[in-house]
Amino acid sequence: MLAYRAGDAASFDTLYSRHKGAVFRYLRRQVRSMAVAEELFQDVWMKLIDARAGYEPRAKFTTWLYTIAHHRLMDHFRGAARAILVSYDETDDPPEDVASAAPAPDELFERKQQAAGLLAAIEALPSAQREAFLLQQEADLSLDEIALVTGTNRETVKSRLRYAMAKLRVQLAESADRNPRMQGV
Repeated sequence: MLAYRAGDAASFDTLYSRHKGAVFRYLRRQVRSMAVAEELFQDVWMKLIDARAGYEPRAKFTTWLYTIAHHRLMDHFRGAARAILVSYDETDDPPEDVASAAPAPDELFERKQQAAGLLAAIEALPSAQREAFLLQQEADLSLDEIALVTGTNRETVKSRLRYAMAKLRVQLAESADRNPRMQGV
C-alpha cells in the first residue's frame, strides 16, 4: 500500500489480486444479494483508491482494508434497515487452492451437504458473532485486529468467537445426528 500511495499503480494490482477473494467472500456472506455484495465490493476498493494519499500504516494492511469493508457494510445496513444475513450460493467460486481433480459424485454430494450445513449454521449465528467468526476465518485477522475493525474490545471479540464456535459445534453435531453421512463433520 505504501508503494501504491507513492504512485506505483502496479502495487494496486498486487493488493487487489491478493485480497479480492477474501474481501468479496466476507461481503457476500454478510448480504443476501449477489448484486449488493458486488456493489459493496466495488465501493470498498473505490474507498481504498480514494484514501490512497492519506494512508498511514498504523496497523496491518488487512486490518485497514477490513475496517473499510466493515464500515461500508454498516452504512449499507443502516440504509437498508435490515439484519445481517449470510447466503449460500452454489455459483460462488471455489477457493483457488482446491485441487483440480474431480471428486466422485457421492463425495461431491457429501461435501455439498457438509458445506450447506456449515453455511446454515453460520447463518444462524447472531450477527456480531457471525461477523467476528468471518473476520477470523475469511480474513485471518487476529483478536486485536477484529477488535479494531469492529470497534469493540479484545475480550468482547474473544467472547463472541467462543460463543460462535460453541453454537457451530452444537448445530453441526445436530446436523450429523440427523444425517448419518455427515458424521465426519
